Amino acid sequence: MRQLTRAEEQVMQVLWQLENAFVRDILEQFPHPKPAYNTVSTIIRILEKKGFVGYHSHGKSHEYFPLVSKMEYRKNSFKSFLQNYFGNSYQALASFFTNEQNLGLEELEEIKRMIDEEIVKKSEKENPDA
Repeated sequence: MRQLTRAEEQVMQVLWQLENAFVRDILEQFPHPKPAYNTVSTIIRILEKKGFVGYHSHGKSHEYFPLVSKMEYRKNSFKSFLQNYFGNSYQALASFFTNEQNLGLEELEEIKRMIDEEIVKKSEKENPDA
């Protein structure tokens, strides 16, 4: 799956939220100053060519909808991010967050709680009789 530009991702964020939309509907969701109608229309056509967006024809206008879910794109983007910036190492990612982001004790405890819960789930799957 290809990565999106910042502008393409902004349009997709709106489309994921609206689920189905005409260009004018997408444009309405942008904060001021809004991009030009033609700019959004061009981005939508690029997203269509990339396989991210489909459409239903309504006369001369098109109603667009996402072909790629937000979760699917998030997973793919994260894999790419992890590989490109952390050498595909979750340990390097965790080290970055704990050492570089000045996380508070409460945030670290919440992350630890989530990890502990996942460890219990995986242990139960691997050792159902234990």
